[in-house]
Amino acid sequence: MDNQTLERRFKLPIILVSIVIPIAVAVLFSIKLKDFGIQVEPLSFLPPIYASINGLTALFLVMGVLAIKNKNQKVHQRFMTSAIACSIVFLVMYVAYHLTADSTVYGDIDGNKILDTTEKTNVGSMRLVYLFILFSHILLSIIIIPLVLITYVRALSSRFDKHRKIAKITFPIWLYVAVTGVVVYLMISPYYAN
Repeated sequence: MDNQTLERRFKLPIILVSIVIPIAVAVLFSIKLKDFGIQVEPLSFLPPIYASINGLTALFLVMGVLAIKNKNQKVHQRFMTSAIACSIVFLVMYVAYHLTADSTVYGDIDGNKILDTTEKTNVGSMRLVYLFILFSHILLSIIIIPLVLITYVRALSSRFDKHRKIAKITFPIWLYVAVTGVVVYLMISPYYAN
């Protein structure tokens, strides 16, 4: 099988995965296990773990780029494969958490709005920053799925000229998604229910 055939073989799976994952996450995000009579404690230990996994993904991405700049293709491949694995683990944990826990709203403490006027103003301003980061993170996390898969398949098919071209787009977006995943967690964590 030639390299172009390999790339063509993965075209439909990439399209399907790029559509199915965001839809599945959106649907699963709106479902709670308790709605089906499954009583399970919220997996409240997961957010700091999956935030750390986002941080690890960012580290792997940077190390992978440094490795290829030093012409170490094997190390680059290991870091990038590890970044993909971390992203998959993150996704599973993220969905598991949201299947068991209610969403947390930025600015709420134990479900009650902050009443102090000064606090309200500060929280309101920071909430806008938080929402911008959150929405850009979500939008780009959807966009990054096909980019990562195409970039990876081009490397597997040894089409390194095309791989490099798309990697220049994929890397900064993926790095932004990984880093903002950590930032979103750090910003929302004070408001998690105890």
